[in-house]
Amino acid sequence: MNDRQNLPQTSRNRGRAAFRAAVIRGLGAFLPPLLTVLILIWVINTTKSYIIEPLTYAAREGLVWTMSDIRYDLPLANATDQTVDVNGYGYRRLHNDTFIPAHIYDRVQKSIGSDTMPSNGEELYRRYVELTVLRPYYAVPLFLALFVLLLYLLGKFMSVDVGGYFVHLLESGIRRLPLVRNVYSAAKQISDFIFSDHEFEFTRIVAVEFPRKGTWQLGFVTGEGLPEIRSAIAEPILTILVPYSPLPITGCTITVRKSECIDLNITFDQACEYIVSCGVVVPSMRLAQMHSSAPIVLPEEKR
Repeated sequence: MNDRQNLPQTSRNRGRAAFRAAVIRGLGAFLPPLLTVLILIWVINTTKSYIIEPLTYAAREGLVWTMSDIRYDLPLANATDQTVDVNGYGYRRLHNDTFIPAHIYDRVQKSIGSDTMPSNGEELYRRYVELTVLRPYYAVPLFLALFVLLLYLLGKFMSVDVGGYFVHLLESGIRRLPLVRNVYSAAKQISDFIFSDHEFEFTRIVAVEFPRKGTWQLGFVTGEGLPEIRSAIAEPILTILVPYSPLPITGCTITVRKSECIDLNITFDQACEYIVSCGVVVPSMRLAQMHSSAPIVLPEEKR
């Protein structure tokens, strides 16, 4: 009788386990493309906010300043006239009694309508430039290409002695500014660490107990710590960047004893894969060892 009563309960437990396993498999299939999309969106938004939009603004203002033709004192035959002819060239009157070329006004009005027309000539020229010259599918690829070209030319310039001399003068001037020099010095060290010629060749990848004992985190060794801390504890220390999943570009900096770190025999790329995948992707070398080696027997189990 009891066996018959336990059968439905056992079936329900198996059903829950099967459902949970299916959900986990679905999450495993859905998570990698989701993380990829989120990272790409973050990169695109950052590029748009800090590169594309400033370049677009500067180019638009420069074009408006160069091509704007705004008149202030054109005579009208009567107060109701909206256009005036100057040497065969038509000008349209705006609400603030200034005049711009009629073809500029007509082009903007055709695109945005009469109800939303700008009230001054500068704003109307901005809209005209956006509609004719700085269209997104023209401007974005052009500005990205110009930005890459600028980086290339800057790199070539810095590779020669004259470029290095000018960079040294610029850095010397920045280091004389009270507040800016601290920010610049930190940013300079980070950029030198990331974009050095050796890249991550000399960077150690370790495991460290953080944020508490018994919880291990993967970290990148960035230095040998502050001298004051090293003198206080009288033993070698390490400064470690502990990256956060799924974006290894974020994290926190900690200082620990060197003896409390475990060196990991993995590359920087393998470490990034492990972090981005939230531990799902184990470095291939370690994964092969796990499958090929015998099960580990703890000392307690031997007894």
